[in-house]
Amino acid sequence: MRSETLTRNQFGVLADAAVCGPRSQRKVADRIGISLGSVNTATRELKQSGLLDEEGRITQSGLEALKPHKVDNAIIMAAGISSRFAPISYERPKGLLRVKGEVLIERQIGQLKEAGIDDITVVVGYMKEQFFYLEDKFGVKIRVNEEYANRNNNSTLMLVREQLGNTFICSSDNYFSENVFEPYVYQAYYAATFFKGRTDEYLLETGTGKRIVGVRIGGSDQFGMLGHAYFDRAFSGEFRRILEEEYDRPETAPKLWEDIFREHLDMLHMVMRPYEQGVVHEFDSLGELRDFDPAFIENVDSSILDNICKTLDVKRSGISGIVPISQGLTNLSFKFDAKGKQYVYRHPGAGTDKIINRESEAFSQQVGYKLGLDDTYIYEDPREGWKISRYLPDCAELDYNDWGQVEEALGMARTLHECGVESKWSFDVYEKAQELVALLDERHRASFDDFKELYALIDSLAQFVSRDGTKPCLCHNDFYNPNLLIAEGKMYLIDWEYSGMSDYASDLGTFVCCSPYGVEETERVLQLYFQRTPTQHELAHCLSYIAISSFYWFVWALYKDACGAPVGEWLYLWYKNAKAFGHAAKEAVERIAEGA
Repeated sequence: MRSETLTRNQFGVLADAAVCGPRSQRKVADRIGISLGSVNTATRELKQSGLLDEEGRITQSGLEALKPHKVDNAIIMAAGISSRFAPISYERPKGLLRVKGEVLIERQIGQLKEAGIDDITVVVGYMKEQFFYLEDKFGVKIRVNEEYANRNNNSTLMLVREQLGNTFICSSDNYFSENVFEPYVYQAYYAATFFKGRTDEYLLETGTGKRIVGVRIGGSDQFGMLGHAYFDRAFSGEFRRILEEEYDRPETAPKLWEDIFREHLDMLHMVMRPYEQGVVHEFDSLGELRDFDPAFIENVDSSILDNICKTLDVKRSGISGIVPISQGLTNLSFKFDAKGKQYVYRHPGAGTDKIINRESEAFSQQVGYKLGLDDTYIYEDPREGWKISRYLPDCAELDYNDWGQVEEALGMARTLHECGVESKWSFDVYEKAQELVALLDERHRASFDDFKELYALIDSLAQFVSRDGTKPCLCHNDFYNPNLLIAEGKMYLIDWEYSGMSDYASDLGTFVCCSPYGVEETERVLQLYFQRTPTQHELAHCLSYIAISSFYWFVWALYKDACGAPVGEWLYLWYKNAKAFGHAAKEAVERIAEGA
């Protein structure tokens, strides 16, 4: 009997003998999940072929027959951010959480090694340094996925594609109540659990031999993908070919590797391996983990939860309803319930310590609260930058096309500019832009074709406004529609991160550069702000600040992108506005010079 002709039952009996040695056929049947009669038949056939001896021990020929099915290695995917697992994932990767006394990824590594799989690669990305200790502690290999923030987990498998053979594909945050790994596997499979009722998981349709012939997202009362997968050599070779062929297509970046699989089911042979409920655990939220391990919330080391408890005088058990909020460009935020009310916790985002003065923000935030511009504010830590605010349900952003809302917003800006409060911190938008350009130079991200020309244009406008002698006033400096919320019958000006003493036109610059306005609509904005027609000098001054603000936010977006936190289409909008308003401002300045 050649190894490639082993039937599934023969393989199961032979692999059991290799792992457990000779034992009763009933025990074999219980372990591999086939009938006692099937075990008897397979055992007889294996003995006749010389793969088992008369006592049921595996022979050298039997070991040779199993070689094509021997597991080579395991890949543990640990690069993702796990944003749905807020707030704990803001402080440490999900795979490093301690659940029922064990670190998730350490438990999984231990189970792999217990199954005889010592060649283990952990692919890291988000907070990657926190995983490095695993190399010395467990002898695993560490690979760094630099694309984790811009691509889905297909980038992890692309990084290790040459290692794919007979390979377990694992997620660092799974918890297996029993060891699901084994040294020999018959064929490629995906672990599955039956989902009773409605679910948004990837559900499976199977054909002969449980081969996966269909995958759909969402449904009810069906087996779905949950847990690990196993690639055999045939699957790995074909998947690698497809991945290399499709990797550079823009539409591939956001796909899970499972999406690529389900798009090529005719070429990728994989079966479903069902597991009983309670064997495979995947925690998509803090609530799910708390249900599995009630002691987790009390035992987890979390300064975020400590901050909430101290500020609101609430116990950890009184915090519930946590839902991530993804709208912010700078920070990570989540909504939560406590004491019958809803709040928002703002956690500083990656790289913000280099570009945001939290003391200045905290000071201005309190001024905004006293002026009635933002009474959602509860507390901000001026050193670390975390903040708790009252949540506004059913709120809407300012509509740039609703001129009544625009007029109200500009009135709020005037209230701030004319309040007379002076901060000891300043925010010069052009100086900040220059600082960001220096940071970008370190990362070689400010060397594209027209950057020098654009920089020179903005510099000339900055020189023009610096000669105005405009008296600085307290400004918000992030004055655009996502920070102007309408709820409860009023408008709120939130998120004061960039606030400080500045030119009044800094707020107008940001307001316009984030809008769909051209020069004509901008003149209407200025009329509403001044409550009259602006002078020629005021027009040139404000147009210059719109260009400067556009440039600032453009290089800010480049910096965020370089930090692995891209802001999407905003980057291109700010680039276009820096050029368009830059030229309009230059013409306005030239007209003033001609009339002098």
